[in-house]
Amino acid sequence: MRGKRSSRHLSVLVCFIALWQTRSRAVSNSTQNSKDIATFTKILDSLLDGYDNRLRPGLGDRVTEVKTNVYVTSFGPVSDTDMEYTVDVFFRQSWLDERLKFHGPMNTLPLNNLMASKIWTPDTFFHNGKKSVAHNMTMPNKLLRIMENGTLLYTMRLTVQAECPMHLEDFPMDSHSCPLKFGSYAYTKTEVTYIWTRNASQSVDVADDGSRLNQYDLVGQTVGKETIKSSTGEYTVMTAHFHLKRKIGYFVIQTYLPCIMTVILSQVSFWLNRESVPARTVFGVTTVLTMTTLSISARNSLPKVAYATAMDWFIAVCYAFVFSALIEFATVNYFTKRGWAWDGKSVVNDKKKEAAVMKKNNTYAVAVANYAPNITKDSTLPTISKYTLNEPNKIIAETKPEQNKKTFNSVSKIDRISRIMFPVLFGTFNLVYWATYLNREPVIKDLDPSK
Repeated sequence: MRGKRSSRHLSVLVCFIALWQTRSRAVSNSTQNSKDIATFTKILDSLLDGYDNRLRPGLGDRVTEVKTNVYVTSFGPVSDTDMEYTVDVFFRQSWLDERLKFHGPMNTLPLNNLMASKIWTPDTFFHNGKKSVAHNMTMPNKLLRIMENGTLLYTMRLTVQAECPMHLEDFPMDSHSCPLKFGSYAYTKTEVTYIWTRNASQSVDVADDGSRLNQYDLVGQTVGKETIKSSTGEYTVMTAHFHLKRKIGYFVIQTYLPCIMTVILSQVSFWLNRESVPARTVFGVTTVLTMTTLSISARNSLPKVAYATAMDWFIAVCYAFVFSALIEFATVNYFTKRGWAWDGKSVVNDKKKEAAVMKKNNTYAVAVANYAPNITKDSTLPTISKYTLNEPNKIIAETKPEQNKKTFNSVSKIDRISRIMFPVLFGTFNLVYWATYLNREPVIKDLDPSK
């Protein structure tokens, strides 16, 4: 019994000691955290004590160097009519400010946007930006980190609507390079300069699922740096070009195939008789109006440029084929001999005439038989009745060849030539057109293909 009691007392003692150690550790950690918070507060207060955010780092001593890189989370859409595009990015900047050096328990101070308003930050703006939005929901989407040596990392989420100059001569088999240009607004290159944080292939990165393009493929992107001059000095400008290639599928379905089918439909009239004036006229006029409608609708999605695009040339040639088919019918109709064409009434009129002649001859034969009954029959001479009965047959025999000759016109030689010439010329044009434009590859220097 004594052994059991002693073991129980020992286990209770061990549990008490463990609980005491746990409580002491929690208290010590809480005390340490309180000390760290107090230390960070003192550090921030000391950093901002006497700090003037109106002055750039290194003023009068050195050029402030700002390192930048861009991570594209969403690219698109692209507007052909307004020649602009929209991009959603994480815009990152890093620079050295010796006034913000510190020594503490941590090498990096992660801060929010409230601290960013109390220190100097670069006055970066987008040169070709039409509209830029900094996201503020639910709080301003900004990140600020201060390193122990005074290096700062400043990141913000932006949606930029920028200009994209387009040359549409090869539309819709065209390619474009949409730039994104940014730099300092007030500081010249002798005061603030920009460089890319990483190499050219990694300074501008696009997310794998970042494309929001329906009519384009994002081929890749390139980066660069240039200097611009103005009346106030020379400024450093960072450039990033996004290279796009248009998808042709939509335009094949909406424009090219209807144009080709319309041209083929216009050539069906070559196989109709030259006397089918209403049918051939309907074919010609309808196809011309259809091509006019297609040409107008194809231009609605494009800016009003002063030059012809590749689609304009295709529509113009198709329009020429359709209009030529209408002119061809007018030519055939002009050379058609109207007097030799069957009008649907000549056969009926001829039959009436034959019936009248037969009736007249039969009446004459009956009259001769009544007034000359005693005339002797001579086998060598044909009787009047026999002659009159055989005469209509001769008349019919003489009129039939003439009637058969005058019933229909033959196929026009112009139609025969057009049945072969028009399809061959249109097929040759399509081969040359598609071989010329589809084999054109855009020449892009220092291209880094997107993943």
